[in-house]
Amino acid sequence: MSETLILTRRWGTKDSATLASYKSAGGYGALEKGLALPPSAIVDEVKASNLRGRGGAGFATGLKWTFLPKDVRPRYLTVNADESEPGTFKDRYIIEHEPHMLIEGIALTCWANDIHTAYVYIRGEFARQARILEAALAEAYQAGILGPKVLGKDFALDIHVHRGAGAYICGEESALLESLEGKKGYPRLKPPFPAVVGLYGKPTIINNVETIANIPWIVEHGGAAFAALGVGKSGGTRLFCVSGHVNQPGVYEKPVHYNLKKLIMEDCGGIVGGRKVKAVIPGGSSSPVLTADEIDVSCEFDALKAAGTMAGSGGVIVMDDSTCMVRALSRISKFYAEESCGQCTPCREGTPWMEALVHKIEHGHGQPGDVDKLAQMANNIGGQTICALGDAAAMPVQSFVKKFRAEFERHITERRCPFGDHAWGKTQESRDAVVGGMRA
Repeated sequence: MSETLILTRRWGTKDSATLASYKSAGGYGALEKGLALPPSAIVDEVKASNLRGRGGAGFATGLKWTFLPKDVRPRYLTVNADESEPGTFKDRYIIEHEPHMLIEGIALTCWANDIHTAYVYIRGEFARQARILEAALAEAYQAGILGPKVLGKDFALDIHVHRGAGAYICGEESALLESLEGKKGYPRLKPPFPAVVGLYGKPTIINNVETIANIPWIVEHGGAAFAALGVGKSGGTRLFCVSGHVNQPGVYEKPVHYNLKKLIMEDCGGIVGGRKVKAVIPGGSSSPVLTADEIDVSCEFDALKAAGTMAGSGGVIVMDDSTCMVRALSRISKFYAEESCGQCTPCREGTPWMEALVHKIEHGHGQPGDVDKLAQMANNIGGQTICALGDAAAMPVQSFVKKFRAEFERHITERRCPFGDHAWGKTQESRDAVVGGMRA
């Protein structure tokens, strides 16, 4: 069962995004089956499948659906296709290759939860993917799969594509709702959670693309079969998007508990040039980094949590032994400083401070005590903000400093980057002067 492919089995097939191609492979059969079942039966199958959210949090999907209040209508489904975590690039491929699988998953989710309107919130830069999805939706309406009667069933469903403006924070579920309502993408205080008070103040389910795309397979084969592909409380396969210093980067569908080292060294062909692994970020840039000695571990949610990191979005970033970890952290910190929405003071003020201090250390301008100061900054941001962006910015800093502290200290004591193969590996005297004590 380890070779079972759910989401990627038709990737590369000619015209896989078309309705004709999808139906020729049995597409929408799960929807026909699901519409003949009571909605509660689908919810039960999803609960039995142990499907956990593939967007980052890893929350149990079926359990999340049960949080909808029983007596409040309308309800909405919002599919999170914002996908903007650095190192994460799998949802866009689902939309490119299998838009009808996503549509079928949406229809089944809506039938299961008595929802008649769904939105796909897609990242603004994904213009091509948005056009592919819109074309698939047009085909589905034309074929009577969507509209006033879904496959002839007395059940109406409309699906809308909403293009975001490319803000990372709009991938956070409550900021996504604000943006979808036409407002600035500020995260909301929780509780209440979207399942109770969501889009337009109504109960709303928010799941990401990969999560929803698994629903047709679960309905077709049963929740128990999906659970059997995984382990413990995590069922099924998941998509791992591997980037960095590997010979064969890309998107790999593997059992959710697949071994991380095996994924890198065997499936991805090992490290470029035969070099050694130095560090791996296993779940997108916000997840704590692992050292080379820590990557012989299952990629399953709870296993990675026990290892002190996160499965997150499945974005595996591999760094070889030539990597300057201070430089790598500088790039990550710059991203979060620029993407902070500015609503919370610790995040608004703290993330630029962290980015500037890492930059200062990287360029050989650090002072004794700066590494402790950096860790202190991160500790004062994590857990202090409305949404998880503060945590996302703090966790890489905390883990990089903890596991590669010697490199940070070396930058300070040598007053240069010891990895001299880039422009910053110069003596301190040959670099630009520090401006304002922080930035060159």
